[in-house]
Amino acid sequence: MKILITGATGLIGRRLSELLMKEGNRVVALSRQPGNAKLPEGIRVYPWQPEEEAPPGESLDGVEAIVHLAGESVASARWTDEQKRRISDSRVKSTRNIVDAIAGLAHRPKVLVSASASNYYGSDRGDEHLTEQASPGTGFLADICQAWENQAIRAKEYGLRVVQVRIGVVLSPEGGALREMLLPFKLGVGGRLGTGRQWFPWIHIDDIAGIFRHALMTSSISGPINGIAPGIVNNQEFTRTLASVLHRPVLIPVPNLALRILLGEMAELLLGSLRINPQIALASGYQFRYERLRPALENLLL
Repeated sequence: MKILITGATGLIGRRLSELLMKEGNRVVALSRQPGNAKLPEGIRVYPWQPEEEAPPGESLDGVEAIVHLAGESVASARWTDEQKRRISDSRVKSTRNIVDAIAGLAHRPKVLVSASASNYYGSDRGDEHLTEQASPGTGFLADICQAWENQAIRAKEYGLRVVQVRIGVVLSPEGGALREMLLPFKLGVGGRLGTGRQWFPWIHIDDIAGIFRHALMTSSISGPINGIAPGIVNNQEFTRTLASVLHRPVLIPVPNLALRILLGEMAELLLGSLRINPQIALASGYQFRYERLRPALENLLL
């Protein structure tokens, strides 16, 4: 299968590209800076400014499936108005540009698997059990996720099967939240965030890549699918497990107020509670490699 991946140079994109190439698929990629792309040998990379233009026509030739992963990182201290615009445009406008390009093709792909995020459900739903059928939340990121998914859904008008993967906190020492956590914990000064009772929707990097592959290859899947491990834990348990795997103590917790002063709105990502269940992944036969937190962290860190 010939597969086009946007965001292929990111954390998930690199792992997914490797997985698909090993299985004999042909992968092409889009990147803002194709000359700096560090991808497996054999992947053709085309330049693309996702918020401003359609993908190059050549990049879509013969493509049977598209994985759309491009998006500005939300992990920056304090969201300025400009940062919020980039976060939104890199998701919503880029998806619109892809679907508009699909509409003009004589031979269209069969499936679009687009990233979304667990923040579709908002930032804090307490202990509510959230499956893919749960109502959307409110707030900046929830609004973006809804607009993002709505742009992807338009591809159904052109005959594509559309899947939106609502990605949780991806665990990898190569990037993302876990890499940021490692230094304080290795120094022995890590602690829980706020009360520690908030649910923490994590997933191993191999499993989020696996879910994207599963969504691509499983024709019965359409609509949203939660990219979260079944063994969800709260922040306190995550903190204790990470410290134990690293053989470090758990020290002073970080108070809610301190996080809000330091990070502003972004603090809600760390203090909110999302108890998400990967109902569709499990029901459709996806076999998680790392259902539980301790084996996942041991695999990544030891």
